[in-house]
Amino acid sequence: MITHPLLECIFSAASIERWNDHPHPAVFTELGKQGHKMVIAWVLGKHEEGEGRAVQWLDLIEGGIFEFLHRVVVTDIRPPVFHKLMQDRDTREQLNEWVFRKLKGDLTSLSASFAERFHEYHHSQTASPERRILRAAHYLATKWEFDFILHWSAGMYGIEQTQQEIESQIENIDVAVAREMLLAPKSSRLWGFISLVGQLTFQKRWAQTPRIPQTSVLGHLLFVAITSYLVSIEIGACPRRAYNNFFGGLFHDLPEVLTRDIVSPVKASVEGLDTLIHRYEQEAMEDRIFPLLPGPWYEELRYYTEEEFTNKTYKTRKRAEAGSLLRHRGDIPYEFNRDEYNPLDGELIEVCDKLAAYIEASASIRIGVHPCALEDGKRRLHERFSQTVLYGYPIGRLFA
Repeated sequence: MITHPLLECIFSAASIERWNDHPHPAVFTELGKQGHKMVIAWVLGKHEEGEGRAVQWLDLIEGGIFEFLHRVVVTDIRPPVFHKLMQDRDTREQLNEWVFRKLKGDLTSLSASFAERFHEYHHSQTASPERRILRAAHYLATKWEFDFILHWSAGMYGIEQTQQEIESQIENIDVAVAREMLLAPKSSRLWGFISLVGQLTFQKRWAQTPRIPQTSVLGHLLFVAITSYLVSIEIGACPRRAYNNFFGGLFHDLPEVLTRDIVSPVKASVEGLDTLIHRYEQEAMEDRIFPLLPGPWYEELRYYTEEEFTNKTYKTRKRAEAGSLLRHRGDIPYEFNRDEYNPLDGELIEVCDKLAAYIEASASIRIGVHPCALEDGKRRLHERFSQTVLYGYPIGRLFA
């Protein structure tokens, strides 16, 4: 079972401020940066597949989660110092072992094999394609942030050294399309997509409500993606289903980069408004986001962003056939838990989405910032979801 300390560990990244020793017009958090990193990893992985190179997607997803949890635990070590320490083999081994001991109990409660994979990942230096993609995605996300920081830090002592340290890392990027984007970002449609999604780090959740810590839409998406994936492990999801639940969680609010976050009470205030908003979001996706991506990727993003909270599968492997898409009320039948049916648990993603909102409200209330909107939101979410059971899994307990 997912433990509350593990959920709090994930959410704590919303309070880890990046670039806090540089002037910056917006707050960059570790949760938002890691969310951007995983979006970029999806882009790089899809491109690699398009070039005929295999990608082990669950290895990539779990590698991203493992690196994220590791970074949260060692957050007090500044990145330049951390990277320097990790170059020494003995220090790296000791630090990795210390991180594992901190997380072992919670990871084992989730899954003993998951905990073992975490340990093995950080004690292995195998340069797999998935590690190379994650390394490139990490660099691109950092570079995207630093371009903003650099503008505001011009003339600041030491900024040139920081710039040189970041730019020197490009030599370690061995994913061809990533290097191409870095060398000519203005001519790359993929970089346009990455930059557009990155803007979700500037959009705040509960924007009209005082709250601590503030969370960005981008950070929220990563929280939903990780929790959806962890629950997928617990319900025995097939590989494609676990993949869909992670990236479905990561992209379910993607249209908000064009429409901004519209809170549920506003959507519910006028009959038919929610439907009109969804229609506009779909049109905006078609007009502004899809032109930045290769055509074969459109179907997947539509699957994640249209009827995003609906359980879905396909009848057959021939997904393009008319009427092939199935929508399931309630749990997806067991016989559809196979890769060829492309299952996606929209209801699970919705519960994880609301769990994120519940934790956001609870964390602020616990700190002492508790306007009525947060109190009411927390109460309504608990009443609606605290008894929820999916596939026999008491996910409602996570609202305790």
